[in-house]
Amino acid sequence: MFHIVLVEPEIPPNTGNISRTCAVTGATLHMVRPFGFVINDKTLKRAGLDYWHALDVRYYDAFEEVEAAYPNARFFLTSTHAARGYAEAAYRDGDFFVFGKETAGLGEKLLSRRSADTIRIPMRPEQRSLNLSNSVAIVLYEALRQTGFAGLR
Repeated sequence: MFHIVLVEPEIPPNTGNISRTCAVTGATLHMVRPFGFVINDKTLKRAGLDYWHALDVRYYDAFEEVEAAYPNARFFLTSTHAARGYAEAAYRDGDFFVFGKETAGLGEKLLSRRSADTIRIPMRPEQRSLNLSNSVAIVLYEALRQTGFAGLR
């Protein structure tokens, strides 16, 4: 099982789509406040409504709480500034994939502190970045592919 961490997500449909992806793959969703929406937001629920019951979701007030709750975990932080591509890393069951808010990413302080743990999705340099829910799906499915899609059919 993999873990998706959303740090301060801002756009309800993105989080709804990510919750759906987590539910169908068995990934645990970890959400770090503050959110740019309320959890019962109709747009959030619309995107993931049929899947919300199957979702393992956990809430935190700071990313450091996630780190403290899983002190032996491996964390992969996504950033457009990372040197290593996401497909270059070797993933294993239990890994955490950390994504920042849509408008600002994870922030320099966290990325500097965990620079050895950063990965990026390659894209043309003059572009901003991919949609958050697409980015989660790309990285998660690479990890699932590397581990033989265990438990999925």
